[in-house]
Amino acid sequence: MSDKDKQPLAASASASPVAETADAALQHIVDGFLHFHHDVFPQQEELFKKLATAQSPRAMFITCADSRIVPELITQSSPGDLFVTRNVGNVVPPYGQMNGGVSTAIEYAVLALGVQHIIVCGHSDCGAMRAVLNPDSLEKMPTVKAWLRHAEVAKTMVHDNCDCANEGESMKLLTEENVIAQLQHLRTHPSVASRMANGHLFIHGWIYNIETSEIRAFDADQSAFRPLNGEGPIPSATPKARF
Repeated sequence: MSDKDKQPLAASASASPVAETADAALQHIVDGFLHFHHDVFPQQEELFKKLATAQSPRAMFITCADSRIVPELITQSSPGDLFVTRNVGNVVPPYGQMNGGVSTAIEYAVLALGVQHIIVCGHSDCGAMRAVLNPDSLEKMPTVKAWLRHAEVAKTMVHDNCDCANEGESMKLLTEENVIAQLQHLRTHPSVASRMANGHLFIHGWIYNIETSEIRAFDADQSAFRPLNGEGPIPSATPKARF
């Protein structure tokens, strides 16, 4: 991806959050597509020809639906590199509780696409985590409230074990505990558990800081989040293979 191709994304991210009309919002999106179609696509046409009939992503990336989180931008990935699933709160329902989009995507990624890595990525200033801390804010959103019950274990961990001084501290710890909880849920999926046990699949828990671009990754051996800074081995949330 050239610097020129990244400019529309960068411009959108830096734009001030001024309210715009519905027509203007749609026109901005269409203009972006036209730029891609006429200027970006021709430069990468060979790549898209290869992707037209097959995909072989390097990893599955499960993250929040928050508009500020762009996995391909954060990881500087190209089309075809990431199999992305997004939802409110980067939730992974335990196996069997909900045969929905997340569970289906996990099974397809592991068994059909043969991904070797699954990354669960939370982020700073997460509205879903703030709602978990303040459930009254969800009274008019019953579907969201029900969905975020999958983060209840993280809320309990924080409530019972953290003498947090303020909501900022609670949010930071809750975001971490939620990623750990979703990794635990992920391991209940048979396809994931089997591939992890034989060393063919590795799982990772990341937290992305919107303001600084830093990522902290969960290290299962140290039971702590460590900076993903290129120094030393890449932290992994994967237990040792048994087969």
